Amino acid sequence: MKTQQELMSVGRAAELIEAGKYLSIAGDEAALRQLPQGNWIGGTIPYFMAAAGGTVSREQVFVSEISGFAAPPQLRFYDSGSLPQICRNAPDNGYSILIIPAFSGTHASFAQNAPNFEEMYMKPLIGWIAGVHLDDLGKTSPKVILGSTGEFSESDAVVMDVPLPPEKFAQIDIVNLFRPGSGAGISFQNNGFSAGDCLIGGQVGNLADYLLEKQIDTRLPLVADYSGAMINVSIKSIDHEAKRVEFYAPVFPGLEYRFAAPVTDYVTAFQAALPKSGLDISFSCNCILNFLNSHLEGKRTGEVTGPMTFGEIGYQLLNQTLVYLTVTE
Repeated sequence: MKTQQELMSVGRAAELIEAGKYLSIAGDEAALRQLPQGNWIGGTIPYFMAAAGGTVSREQVFVSEISGFAAPPQLRFYDSGSLPQICRNAPDNGYSILIIPAFSGTHASFAQNAPNFEEMYMKPLIGWIAGVHLDDLGKTSPKVILGSTGEFSESDAVVMDVPLPPEKFAQIDIVNLFRPGSGAGISFQNNGFSAGDCLIGGQVGNLADYLLEKQIDTRLPLVADYSGAMINVSIKSIDHEAKRVEFYAPVFPGLEYRFAAPVTDYVTAFQAALPKSGLDISFSCNCILNFLNSHLEGKRTGEVTGPMTFGEIGYQLLNQTLVYLTVTE
């Protein structure tokens, strides 16, 4: 039986909660506030990839049902101080779904420190960064919800630890269509969500000036090789006066970044990169920037559905990427 992952009415989601199901739920804050307490975690976002295609809805919620576990999943909050324990506390065989509110201290802490968390990469950790409708940016804060208490938080992360029986195995896959382009290599002295002065092609330069001078399409992320995986860092904004560039994920020293080569037809490239038809995906999410830049409203990305988020988590923080989890025997 395939895992239930679908966009549905608040009423239908409430029925599943009241039936005792374990769920991960994404939706606009007003919709999530209508749901009863139960075995669920959630985060705010009104952008989704539904079975019918890309959808923006403040009324519906996207529900991923969690099933096939060996023991009841554990639901809890983590603050930035306790978050480094997330993998150590995770089940020895299973996976964890993590949701973090965008622009929070926990978001910044996770982004910059997750690769060094104890037992990171030993246990599957997947999830996403909660956001808001783009019309509400700066007016309302992204939030996560611990459904077992009904508590909302704009500062803490929420997690569901799912233990699996010994014959089952969880695997995270990442679909990233972006590859480094042919431009200059860029390296940074410090890690962080913004940068100004840096090394460009081995010479001291300023990233904001370089973007302007080369007329770089800022819908393209910076890409670097993180131990064999191509990881994107998306441009959030450029302050030409302050000569600084803000990012949706941190850059790190010791890596060489390049702006990505353009993807001419995102939907076609995506279809080609997606997993084979019929794969039972337990959880997945994609990036709001892919949704916007590739005009995915009304378009489908294969059989993969889920929230369109302010960042994806596949062990560490990702941008402009699709992540999905499968459980196999």
